[in-house]
Amino acid sequence: CTLDSEVALRVGGDFFFDPQPGDSPVNLVLIAGGVGINPLFSILLHIADLHGYQEGKGNRHKLGTAKLYYSAKTTSELLFKKNILGLMKAFPGKITCCFHVTQQRSQVCEELQPHVTGK
Repeated sequence: CTLDSEVALRVGGDFFFDPQPGDSPVNLVLIAGGVGINPLFSILLHIADLHGYQEGKGNRHKLGTAKLYYSAKTTSELLFKKNILGLMKAFPGKITCCFHVTQQRSQVCEELQPHVTGK
């Protein structure tokens, strides 16, 4: 976003991401903490499916980017982290993630280091 950008926020409840062919592309910012990643991970998988389908068959979906901000106490509590890293590798620049840990005492594994902020 830039200064004066319009954004929409949705907290809790039933939510989903279901773009239709011909819709304008949107850039998503997904924010999760702990087990709250579950519905957002499903959205990321859907976005990956649409990107894969778009690249393979030239569908009519116009997709923006998806940026996930995901926080937990330690990297061991980051659910789906390997899957998320895989999505980032499969769709570079289209799906990105920043993990944040709040109480990590041990060294963060090398694979996660570029994507982790916090203590």
